[in-house]
Amino acid sequence: MHKLFVATLGVASLASVGCANANLFTVEDDIELGQQLSDEIAASPDDYPVIARADAPDAYTELERIKNSVLSSDDIVYRDEFAWELKIIDDDETLNAFAAPGGFMYVYTGLIRFLDREDDLAGVLGHEIAHADRRHSTEQLTKAYGISALIAVLLGDDPGLLAELAAGLASLQFSRTDESEADAWSVRYLCDTDYAANGAAEFFRKLDGASVPAFLSTHPNPENRVEAIDALALELGCSTEAYGEGRYQQLLDGLP
Repeated sequence: MHKLFVATLGVASLASVGCANANLFTVEDDIELGQQLSDEIAASPDDYPVIARADAPDAYTELERIKNSVLSSDDIVYRDEFAWELKIIDDDETLNAFAAPGGFMYVYTGLIRFLDREDDLAGVLGHEIAHADRRHSTEQLTKAYGISALIAVLLGDDPGLLAELAAGLASLQFSRTDESEADAWSVRYLCDTDYAANGAAEFFRKLDGASVPAFLSTHPNPENRVEAIDALALELGCSTEAYGEGRYQQLLDGLP
């Protein structure tokens, strides 16, 4: 049975005490924290069995081509500042993707195999790019650990907490507002590409009737998310015709 993490990740916006939506981190801080978390993930193969590029060069080539297509959108604020590095995690039982602060991105093989079209994966990547680009996740980390704790991690004063943060990235919970916003920006990003702008909706369509974990109860209902994504694509006049069906098998064939 698949492990399901629909509420994915992006790590970066710090809400300040007594000042809603303010961010006490600079963009440079986001990048530094993301790099530290990426290094910790690389050092934790039991939690995150990352596939080396040398072991799946064709899969990485295809996945990065899709990612770069989404990143071509002019709506991405930190397109040129963030790293947007992408790694594949070897876990066929987990349907997930997430992005650490600064655009360090991870996609599980389970999600890649679960989807049927390149457009749909582009939609999910757009959702994760939005979490990073809108700097949603440090806000959630701050709520969980506090500002001083994250500053200690940035300064290198608490390696134990760094390991804890890295271990929890894949299941970090976002607010309903953040999830809805990431869905909407995914549509806008894909509207600037040849992909179907509602690609992210297909993930939720495929979940129809599936057992949804309890931690997703705080997030928008999958059916409602499909409706909202489709409606926004229609409102913006974006194409919803599949573009990348022909090449998706190349990505699948490139996985180990």
